[in-house]
Amino acid sequence: MTVRALTWVTMATVLMGSRLIAQTTNVPSTPAPLTYRAAVARALDVNPTIRAARSQRTVDLASRDVAAERLNPEFRAEFEKETPKESYTLTMPWETGGKRAGRIAVANAVIATGDAELNAVIAQVASDVRRAYFERVVAERRQTLLNDMLALARRVHDAAQARFDAGDAPRLEVVQAELALADAENQATAAGGTVAAARAKLNALLGYALDAPTPVDPTLDVGPTLPLDDALARARQNSTALTVLDRQIDTQRARITLARALQRPDVTPEATLTHRAEPDFTYGWRAAVAVSIPIFTTHKAGVVVEQATLTQLTNEREAAVARIAGAVAAASALADAQRQQYLRYRDDLVPRALEVERMADDAYRLGQTNLAAYLQALQSTRDVRLRALQAAADLETALADLEQAIGAPLAGTGASVTTP
Repeated sequence: MTVRALTWVTMATVLMGSRLIAQTTNVPSTPAPLTYRAAVARALDVNPTIRAARSQRTVDLASRDVAAERLNPEFRAEFEKETPKESYTLTMPWETGGKRAGRIAVANAVIATGDAELNAVIAQVASDVRRAYFERVVAERRQTLLNDMLALARRVHDAAQARFDAGDAPRLEVVQAELALADAENQATAAGGTVAAARAKLNALLGYALDAPTPVDPTLDVGPTLPLDDALARARQNSTALTVLDRQIDTQRARITLARALQRPDVTPEATLTHRAEPDFTYGWRAAVAVSIPIFTTHKAGVVVEQATLTQLTNEREAAVARIAGAVAAASALADAQRQQYLRYRDDLVPRALEVERMADDAYRLGQTNLAAYLQALQSTRDVRLRALQAAADLETALADLEQAIGAPLAGTGASVTTP
């Protein structure tokens, strides 16, 4: 081989290797499945509802700056025909009774209330993410199950057709198999639409494109039993709804203090420089103090209004405590019942259904049963597996309701297990 030919072979080899490397590099990697915890963390960062709630703090901080402003002094110049012909007056309003401090205290309380309301929004979004996430997990599991049943229906149809062609089965079995196949195709198509809807709902909460694939981890958060006393204690301690009411009560107390400060009259000192009062004097001065007399406006009604509002908020908190206790008790009982139901499906009923399905398949292929009995067995096992998935969905809904009733995430109470 000549040197030129060897050079061309080397260049071709290098070029082909670079193309292979480029092709390998450009192969899109499959994104890692999104876990429930990761979904909640992402929602806290990018969810538009949380982002809008966070922007309220900027407004509250600016409102505190407004509340901290002091009254401006006033300068007045007078020119008269009588003496003194000129006078220059400086007026400095002076708020008494701690009015400015009261406004600042109200503004600070409003900021604390806004922080509590933000936490309430975060808890609500986390509950929405929980519902949407596991709704999608169950929808995809249901789609997988129905696709498996569709593949099985195709095999049944092929087997029935083969037995009919061999003269071992009547035409009725082929028609029954075709009907079962059409029904399986219809349910699989509907399941695909449900998965697409669940994906769009979750993606909207997590800030993804609505049609983004975003694979999720197909596990179910079952969680151990949470005793009612612990659930009630957690609600009393961590409920964002109660925290919001507590902060509103603190704000109202600050408003009462401000309303009482408004009952005290303000003082307005004045200092005036006079000029051109000849022959008595060229420059002179005078001083004055103005005090408002609380005759017509005493602000007593304002204090009464603020105190009545405080009483109303206190009553609302007591009602909220009773309402939350009832909701937590109901949600806790339902979650325990749904957990037991799902575990029975997972550990007992579904394994039995799979065994029945396998035995029915073997019996039909060996000619021990007819198609009607086979299809009935498949229908029964499919219904059991679908009810197991519905039990999983009901469990997650119950846990989301319990989380919402408590008013705080059920962090640290869950254990991940694979759904059936």
